[in-house]
Amino acid sequence: MATHTKAQRKAHADPVAVDPKHYKVELENDQVRVLRIKYGAHEKSVLHGHPNGVAVFLTDAHFKFSLPGGKTEEPKSKAGEIMWLEGGEHLPENLNERTFEAILVELKR
Repeated sequence: MATHTKAQRKAHADPVAVDPKHYKVELENDQVRVLRIKYGAHEKSVLHGHPNGVAVFLTDAHFKFSLPGGKTEEPKSKAGEIMWLEGGEHLPENLNERTFEAILVELKR
């Protein structure tokens, strides 16, 4: 597993700093940072990044992720699903008609 230091985290825009409307820190220590992510229907963020982590989906999800270099992805997840996420940059947009909510545990080591 890759390790992520504070210097590596700063290589990407921090979602809490650039988009506090959608990202809230629930817990942080030297091992992890736990974010609550919440988007209204069709809301869009700005380009930001995350280290490797684990997402717990509290609602169904259908997103469009615009990635550096022009590539896009449209992942879907179900409420209750738990998923490993590789770190990287993206610009998310909620494609659902409903509010989306998840918990993301970002790994620091």
